[in-house]
Amino acid sequence: MKRLLAAIALTAATATAALAQTFPSRPISMMLPFGPGGATDAISRAVAEHMTGTLGQPVVIDYRAGAGGEIAAAAAAKATPDGYTIIFATVSQLVVLPVTKPKLSYSVSKDFVPVGVVAKSPNLLLVSPRLPVNSLKELVAYAKQNPGKLNFASSGNGTITHLIGEMFRVQSGIDVVHVPYRTGVQAFTELTEGQIHFAFDTIVWSLPHVQGGTLKGFGITSAQRLEVAPEIPTVAEQGLSGFEGVTWYAVMAPAATPEPVMAKLRGALSAALNDPSTKEKVKKFGAVAAYGGPEEYQSLLATETAKWERVVKEGNIKVQ
Repeated sequence: MKRLLAAIALTAATATAALAQTFPSRPISMMLPFGPGGATDAISRAVAEHMTGTLGQPVVIDYRAGAGGEIAAAAAAKATPDGYTIIFATVSQLVVLPVTKPKLSYSVSKDFVPVGVVAKSPNLLLVSPRLPVNSLKELVAYAKQNPGKLNFASSGNGTITHLIGEMFRVQSGIDVVHVPYRTGVQAFTELTEGQIHFAFDTIVWSLPHVQGGTLKGFGITSAQRLEVAPEIPTVAEQGLSGFEGVTWYAVMAPAATPEPVMAKLRGALSAALNDPSTKEKVKKFGAVAAYGGPEEYQSLLATETAKWERVVKEGNIKVQ
């Protein structure tokens, strides 16, 4: 029996070593929890392009939009753990859905291992030009004068833009209705026309519309103002102390992916995020690229989970 077990272990080790030596020998699928357009798509493509050059095989974006990213995450969790299927996940799939949805079809801790943290990006409070307000304080006052009549959009139930909106609702003490979309970009027309009253969304596509006068921009969700828009104050400095909600991204692989394969994926991701041209591309998309390995990922995950669990509890938020 001992010899049999030893033979099995040796065979498995040999197979793993062989896989690592030949990996990758075909294209790699990088699942994206949202549809085309927006910051997540843009950043993932910049990263995938550089990883393609490093690995010598195409890293292809596979769009799997819907359910706040749960569809993509569940599919990636069930994928064969051989390195050929990875997911470009966001805080929405890694933190927000787990703390808001009781019955989730995947487990972040059991089903995934981190390739690495990719980047962080603040969001911007966007307000419809049809709404008769010109500042964050006026928006809050108007909402209090019209309880239950205003709404805010997000890129889906259980996404970070949903939870940032709920945090704003709780901290400002207003009564507003959440309207989920498949992506934040899809809400743009309704926001400009006034059917949607406000939204928190990534800086990449929203800032040009604010600067061009199509939308109003009332606050940055990071702790500090942005270099690209120093004239826009943070939400925190306008009376909501401690308000901060940042979108962050991480590449994940299915659990049990062989460590030699993970090492190659991590090396390729690290090279991409340390490349000046990729950093510049990501910066143009409103984010700061900075590779974080497994330890940095676990630290960020723990901090963010504790924060959003508190927000969910205080706001009694649930996603069905």
